[in-house]
Formats: sequence, C-alpha cells, structure tokens
Amino acid sequence: MLNRVVLIGRLANDPELKYTASGIAVANFRIAVDRIPNAQGERQADFIPIVAWRQRAEFAANYLTKGRLVAVDGKLQVRSWVAQDGSRRYATEVIADNLESLDRPKEHAEAAAPVVEEPVGEGEVAQGEEPEDPFADE
Repeated sequence: MLNRVVLIGRLANDPELKYTASGIAVANFRIAVDRIPNAQGERQADFIPIVAWRQRAEFAANYLTKGRLVAVDGKLQVRSWVAQDGSRRYATEVIADNLESLDRPKEHAEAAAPVVEEPVGEGEVAQGEEPEDPFADE
C-alpha cells in the first residue's frame, strides 16, 4: 500500500504553532495549490490543510509566512470524531514528513541582492535617470 502526497503551493495563512500536553510542537497551516485551468481558462486553487510535528512544526513557525512558496512531502490522513450534537465529523489533512521553502522571504531576498552603483562614463545614462534630450534647446 502507498500513501504519499507531494504538493507545491503558497501558504494561505501563517503557521499556528501549539504544543501538546507532553510538550511536542505541532503547527497547522493551509497551502493554496493551483489546479489546471478549466476550458474557459479560469484558474482555481485548492486550499489544503497541512499538519507538521516536532522540528518541522518549529521550522514552519519560525521560517514560513503567508504567501511563501513551499514544497510539502507527506501522507494523507482522514480523521473522524463525534461532535457535541452527536453528528460524525471528518477532517482530511496532509501530515508533513518534509517541508522545504522554495523562495526567500522578501526582506532577505532584497538584502541578498544589493544594488551596486557603477560609475557612468561620458555619454552613458545612469540607471534610473532619464537620457538627456539633444533637441531640447531647439
């Protein structure tokens, strides 16, 4: 038997980190995974609940935020319970075995690629400046 799920998507919300009574970290969040566009070209997404435990939960809480692109490798789990009104409830979620960030946070990405001003030679235009109009005086 095989129960393996691999997803790539963007976090729909910041991970929520909690600890069990025995001190084990657990993080819950959802990722938006694009579907193939339909016949009219409309794009849709599925919002898939993810549960991460222990070190993966702490990684998610410390390094992942809403909008970040992530890869999740795990298994599908369906839980059921009886609600207070006596009805049976179900939850389907992916239990993450591996989490990997596929992009950098915006503040780190900007800091990682500083803009370097290079000297401008005669007749050249510095980046961000308008070129001089040679016919302006006419």
